[in-house]
Amino acid sequence: MSKQSYELLGAAETATDEEIAAQYEALKKKYSEERFLEGEAGNEAAKMLNKIDVAYNEIMTERREQRSAKDTSSSFAKAEQYIRDGKINEAQAVLDEFNERSAEWHYLQSVVFYKKNWMNESKKQLEIAMQMDADNEKYRTAYNKLKDKIEYDKKQAETVRTSGGYTQDGGNYDEGQQQMGGGFCEQCATCCACNMLFNCCLNACCGCR
Repeated sequence: MSKQSYELLGAAETATDEEIAAQYEALKKKYSEERFLEGEAGNEAAKMLNKIDVAYNEIMTERREQRSAKDTSSSFAKAEQYIRDGKINEAQAVLDEFNERSAEWHYLQSVVFYKKNWMNESKKQLEIAMQMDADNEKYRTAYNKLKDKIEYDKKQAETVRTSGGYTQDGGNYDEGQQQMGGGFCEQCATCCACNMLFNCCLNACCGCR
């Protein structure tokens, strides 16, 4: 339909908005005068006046949507780059600029929350993304791995509480050591779980679309 609209206005698809508007105004003036002619000529001019109105509106609407989609894609790419670079605050600032929040927006917001270690908030954003795009495997995979990690962390915290502050190997539980990646088996397992989710959540940021 878009190609027919361009042909109706006698404009090329590569024409600028200004050139299309000028062509439209010229035709509008022409048919506005001719519609007062007697007989079939006047009727045909009136029909053409309506057709060029429709064609012009279709072209301009399509162009606005294309520009909007391009801007959105560019902003997502910028947020992804910031996440790759570890600039989480900058990535958040880019996401905050969006007026319309799509499934991909919620996915990237989930990644930002994950990088801030806000697991529950990350999970909620993934749930919204899946509601908006239920068939997206990337969202579902990230969600399942995030749930596994949250559950794992809960079990580890419960183990520490029930053992009175001691790990299963009998040593003192050192929270600072845990956060810095020290310790033995438990810390290795936690690291593996984190890496699984990290790799999944950054799929979009690595060009795996």
